[in-house]
Amino acid sequence: MPHPSTKRPALFLDRDGIINVEMNYVHRMDDFVFIDGIFDLCRSAIAVGMAIVIVTNQAGIGRGYYTEAQFQELSDWMCERFAEEGIAIDGVYYCPYHAEHGVGKYKADSIDRKPNPGMILRARNELGLLLEGSILVGDKASDIAAARAANVGRAVLMAPSHVAISPKPDLQADSLLAINEMLFAQPPRR
Repeated sequence: MPHPSTKRPALFLDRDGIINVEMNYVHRMDDFVFIDGIFDLCRSAIAVGMAIVIVTNQAGIGRGYYTEAQFQELSDWMCERFAEEGIAIDGVYYCPYHAEHGVGKYKADSIDRKPNPGMILRARNELGLLLEGSILVGDKASDIAAARAANVGRAVLMAPSHVAISPKPDLQADSLLAINEMLFAQPPRR
């Protein structure tokens, strides 16, 4: 565990819908399309001393659509692509369980499945993170609820302004470029 004075905040990112375009249980590199602005958002967070942590529900594993090994292979490739952009991913946390639609051992309630805070709390403990100064960016009410349950400093929703969810996010915008500007007051690089 890092010394308390070395704790740093994190930018927590949902995966599908924030890092990559959501397309029914993405599990192959061929189907993985990065969302415009994700690399700049991460660079802005790193520039102010934040860790980059991915927290993602992966019910596709639980439903039997793909395996944990396939998820890990895709995650490794994704992290390599971030590294090519000069971005180190500090952790990838995922929940393969689904209480209703899971198959076999994956049919289970889990403290890790958002809206529960398990993945965020585990990342805090394993990476020595300061949640009060952290930010979570997600595209669903479950992301915002998980941030609230874990006492993450700011919960940000990427969705059009007419979309209202509960719990209410701290910030809401329809693009990562706008979120980056709102959070870090840095216009995107061209």
